[in-house]
Amino acid sequence: MIEAVHDAPLRLALDEVKLVVQHHHDPAETLSTIVKLIKRRFQTDVCSVYLIEPNRANLMLAATDGLRTESVGRIRMSLNEGLAGMVAQQLQPISVADAASHPRYKYFKDSGEEAYRSFLGAPLIDQGVLQGVLVAQTSLARTFSESETSMFVNAAQKLGPIVSEARALEQFIAPALERMWVLARNLWWCWDVDSVSLFRDIDPVRWRQLDHNPIPLLAEMSLGQLEERAGQMVLHSRINNAHRRLGEYLADTNTWGATHAGVLQSRPVAYFSAEFGIHESAPIYSGGLGLLSGDHVKSASDLGVPLVGVGLFYDQGYFRQRLDAAGWQQEEYCEVDVNQLPLEPALDAQGAPVTVRVETRSGMIAAKVWRVAVGRCSLLLLDADVPENAPEDRELTARLYGGDGRVRIRQELLLGIGGVRALRALGIDPGALHLNEGHSAFAVLETISHVMHSQGESFDSAVRAVAPTVVFTTHTPVPAGHDRFPAELVEEHLGPLRDALGLSLPGLLGLGRVNVDDGGELFCMTVLALKLSRRANGVSALHGGVSRKMWRNLWPAREEENVPIGHITNGVHVPSWLAAPMRAIYDRYLGSDWPTRAGYSEVWKKIDKVDDGELWETHLALKSRLLDFARRRASRQAKSRGESPEEVERLKRVLSPDALTIGFARRFATYKRADLVFSDLKRVISLVNHPQMPVQFVFAGKAHPRDEPGKRLLQGVVELAQTPEFRGKILFVEDYDINVGRHLVHGVDVWLNNPRRPLEASGTSGQKVVLNGGLNLSVLDGWWAEAFDGSNGFAIGNGRTHADIEIQDRRDADDLYRVLQEEVIPMYYNRGSDGLPREWIARMKNAIRTLGWRFSADRMVMDYTQHCYVPAAGGLSSRM
Repeated sequence: MIEAVHDAPLRLALDEVKLVVQHHHDPAETLSTIVKLIKRRFQTDVCSVYLIEPNRANLMLAATDGLRTESVGRIRMSLNEGLAGMVAQQLQPISVADAASHPRYKYFKDSGEEAYRSFLGAPLIDQGVLQGVLVAQTSLARTFSESETSMFVNAAQKLGPIVSEARALEQFIAPALERMWVLARNLWWCWDVDSVSLFRDIDPVRWRQLDHNPIPLLAEMSLGQLEERAGQMVLHSRINNAHRRLGEYLADTNTWGATHAGVLQSRPVAYFSAEFGIHESAPIYSGGLGLLSGDHVKSASDLGVPLVGVGLFYDQGYFRQRLDAAGWQQEEYCEVDVNQLPLEPALDAQGAPVTVRVETRSGMIAAKVWRVAVGRCSLLLLDADVPENAPEDRELTARLYGGDGRVRIRQELLLGIGGVRALRALGIDPGALHLNEGHSAFAVLETISHVMHSQGESFDSAVRAVAPTVVFTTHTPVPAGHDRFPAELVEEHLGPLRDALGLSLPGLLGLGRVNVDDGGELFCMTVLALKLSRRANGVSALHGGVSRKMWRNLWPAREEENVPIGHITNGVHVPSWLAAPMRAIYDRYLGSDWPTRAGYSEVWKKIDKVDDGELWETHLALKSRLLDFARRRASRQAKSRGESPEEVERLKRVLSPDALTIGFARRFATYKRADLVFSDLKRVISLVNHPQMPVQFVFAGKAHPRDEPGKRLLQGVVELAQTPEFRGKILFVEDYDINVGRHLVHGVDVWLNNPRRPLEASGTSGQKVVLNGGLNLSVLDGWWAEAFDGSNGFAIGNGRTHADIEIQDRRDADDLYRVLQEEVIPMYYNRGSDGLPREWIARMKNAIRTLGWRFSADRMVMDYTQHCYVPAAGGLSSRM
């Protein structure tokens, strides 16, 4: 019983603890001995110590006597989770007779704590700084007396300095495990090649099985297992190096942004997007828009541009694609476990979890807010799965782009209005609002409302104050691709905000209509964004022109060329998409600091010095890796469909390492024309079966779940791959995601892109190919229209279009075959006596030199910062 404990045994226990710390050098043994001592002296069933992690946002179980030993190093909680987290949060002792009945109780599976009822916790503090939490538990429910609690607190007070000293000397938590968790909790690791290889080397098989996610990988390993593996692979120095570099990266103040975006340091950019593609382990993206958003945030981090991303957390993500025996796409949705992602509840200034609420005419929608660390930037994700929501609203953020118009407008209500309220709750006052597509346009209305009520402004004056701070990027080059809602849905969901804005219903609806007096025109989110922003852009030069033409009626007094929509061409985050072997070449020839200057043209000029043989051998190694990956995936997927053992084995041997390999991977929408190369089967059959110069194709991509024509297009490609003429020469890789895309852009010889011009707003996959030595074969649309110079890739046609789609498709197909037969294939197979395709390699180098810097996300973010963010935040030193 604790009441039987006297000062002398307590002093003895603390003296023993000091001796243990001084004489034991094994971290696990040291802390294990300490908890045993305290448990014995205080006569409880459990004694555990949870230590604060270096990010000071989480507790980790560092030692226990009573809970299962394998849970040490695995159980971790944020400070707003569990009773131990509550002790750390409040910095006060907490005594609970029946822990399971407490609202803050959180059960951790595999801990074995279900056998214990009572809880007594006290903070471990040294010199006013929290070091951890000391916890005692008993199997019987009991109420701890004041004297018992007081003596336990006394023990924690005397233990605090000892724990602090040992933490400083890294004596309690094994440094390897602690530092690996620090790395895993910041997505910086996913574009740091050394950190990626570090996680992979811990357990290569599980790493692949877990979608390259370090959090479940570490959670599966006990402290002892990790230490053993680290010793076997000599990982300790690499772990220390990666941990140190992350710390230096986060602390560095000598960044491009510090020099060029100082005004944003106190008022950062709020970057709104419906999806963010950061890494395949966080499946809250569907395709190009999400990958662009993810790359934007990563480059903002690298450049030191203060930016906060705002999006939604989809607990079922986008669908996993499976093909049935007939080649028809089937969609599968899987629950995303928040415990398997680097999510932390976003906390307000008082340390309380942030919940936002948005009122509608039919009720209130609430959302909790998660925070994700992405290098130096943060990503806020709103999650509607909270108890106070109605059952249908708890499913609101379950799926990306799921449901009908009612679901869509409610998602966009949360994203825009809820996103602004989340920022305000966290004390973030943005200097600029960047709306990445129209999904988040309601954010501007919410900001206007706040200005009106906080500053006593009228609606019109608030618009004049807010609109100059808004940057709007449109991505969709066809009218049908823009979200539109009927008046009744708008009034149901924006009615309360309309009241706050002092607008009539026609007045509100007019903000989303081209013709404000047309009662039959649907409310368009893009129109709303264009009317309430003062900086708008397309995502390529061609797309800027298409957008000016599409929306010219919003400015009837202006000529089309004077419509205020410019362009900033998209780019890709170089470290995320560059293969490690190519990175090694760049490090040697471009200089060790080249990644920090990737947005400047002079950096890339040294690529000409790379030895032709070295570049070609590196490319062939990456190509071999792609083929191995594609075969492995195809055979595994065939086995899961129940295909014959013979077919499964055949797929392990398809594709030739010697054949010109053409990749095509993107959304299977009809305008992207995945089947254009099959327009003339006789011609393409002769290409893939040429005895001296064969060609092979690797396809990947998803059709939208409701796009039946897209699904039929996909099925047609899969069926062709099964015919005798194409068997083994065409391979379709299922479930296109970042991982599949990464392998493809790393290893293809040629990247095929043939949309109907001008329906490709920008496209970024071809930019990723350039970085890895592949060449583009593309219609002059999107980014390629401004990138192609005649010797850095190949062009399909000359940019002409035809009003008749059939004629345009026929012309483009003829041009595609001509370029393949007359340029691409002969150049690839034209080898010198040393076996090298010198002309092809020269074109590879020219592509890297002329395109690597222009189409990097660093250049893109610098353009946004200088031309949009800094002016929006009022940071221009002069303007005439």
